[in-house]
Amino acid sequence: MKKYIRIMRIDHWIKQLFILPGVAFAFLLVPEADEGLIFRLIFGFLSTCFIASANYVINEWLDAEFDKYHPIKKHRSVVENDVKGSIVYTIYAILTVLGLGCAILVSKWVFICELWLWVMGILYNVKPIRTKDIPVLDVLSESINNAIRLLIGWFIVTNFYLPPVSIIIGYWFGGAFLMDVKRFSEYKMIADKSTASLYRKSFAFYDERILLCIACFYAMISSFFTGIFLIKYRVEFVLLMPIMTALFSYYLYISYKEDSAAQAPEKLYREKGLMIFVLVFIVAFAVLLKVDIPALHGLLSEELLHF
Repeated sequence: MKKYIRIMRIDHWIKQLFILPGVAFAFLLVPEADEGLIFRLIFGFLSTCFIASANYVINEWLDAEFDKYHPIKKHRSVVENDVKGSIVYTIYAILTVLGLGCAILVSKWVFICELWLWVMGILYNVKPIRTKDIPVLDVLSESINNAIRLLIGWFIVTNFYLPPVSIIIGYWFGGAFLMDVKRFSEYKMIADKSTASLYRKSFAFYDERILLCIACFYAMISSFFTGIFLIKYRVEFVLLMPIMTALFSYYLYISYKEDSAAQAPEKLYREKGLMIFVLVFIVAFAVLLKVDIPALHGLLSEELLHF
């Protein structure tokens, strides 16, 4: 069964930690969190992992004819092994039931978000829509999963409030930046447009220049809306923006490396420089959460703006 377990990509479950910022933002903004948080957090995380694995299973099964043109993905289980469709779809169904079952134990809103995450897997992978073949929409439809994970984390904490739209959009386009840079790194590694187009149809439209320009656009949109959220919540957080923009820049730098971790986000923890940036951001966030800087309040006061 090892070849079937591989297509579940259990090693990718670490990416489901993207729900944690939603948990953190809910704690910051919600007056009072619901009871039973540990139980909800465990089952919310498991639900997201199961739904993600269901999406991975259908992705590998339907992408086998394209993955054979990718220098790394050609070694995926479905490409290399004799895998039976009946077993694949059975695993897909079991993971879906487990994921939605865990979600309903948490709350109605978490269930809705997990169902949304599952539907996005179908829209992204299954014809006739198959958004992954459509330029620009491929990145936006994949990266919206980041925003859904944020909402899952938020609704694990509370069911009585909605998160600010600004942070949802900022998180979505931050994910779009990551996905676009991933495509840039893949395109650069394959180094042949015709082969790249056989692997991913949207590559017939893209080239390195277009991908970099779009990545820049996503980064600016993410920074803009995240900045709105940070400053609205606490003006001291404006000092986090240079660190965040540095994170975007360093991630782009990583994409130029051979066999870049940008192609496999689950391996980003191996990038020591990036982890240092993330640690600095977390520490700065914690400090600015407690430290008041009156000068910043003066700079952004209503009187000065009118002057």
